[in-house]
Amino acid sequence: MATQMAQPAAAIRAHEELFAYWSSLRVDAPVPPRRRLDPKDMKRLLPTVSLIEVAPGANDYRVRLAGTGLYSVYGREITGRSLSEIYNTAAADYWREELGRVVRDRRPGVGVHNLAWRGASHLSLIWIRLPLVTQGSDVDMILGYDAVVGLGAVQSGIRPAA
Repeated sequence: MATQMAQPAAAIRAHEELFAYWSSLRVDAPVPPRRRLDPKDMKRLLPTVSLIEVAPGANDYRVRLAGTGLYSVYGREITGRSLSEIYNTAAADYWREELGRVVRDRRPGVGVHNLAWRGASHLSLIWIRLPLVTQGSDVDMILGYDAVVGLGAVQSGIRPAA
């Protein structure tokens, strides 16, 4: 799996950047409308940005758009695919729960998801998911950002004795 890894601190800074941008779009609403998103404003983050549609009346989600950097994470194009088409059962259930919380609470979600389901248990995604509305006031789309981090990316400062 040829995946570009980020340092955890860089991933967190990117999350803070995207969160600040998302917050700026809220203006007078608790959840910003999708139409206010402008790719130019998050150009640096686009390779691992995603837009996820909430399937109406179902506890399912479809990736409407996936940045080009996500191809190497998933090993294929995920744009247009549902969770069950992308993940094994356990990973799909994890994402349904996390995305469901974002929709239900109308608040951002953050976390870490190990890529063991993809055969890469030494890698994890540090992720953020931000609610959006396209019509009315119900959350029906989610803005996502993922950063891949690995065991080698964590620097503890501890060195072996020479």
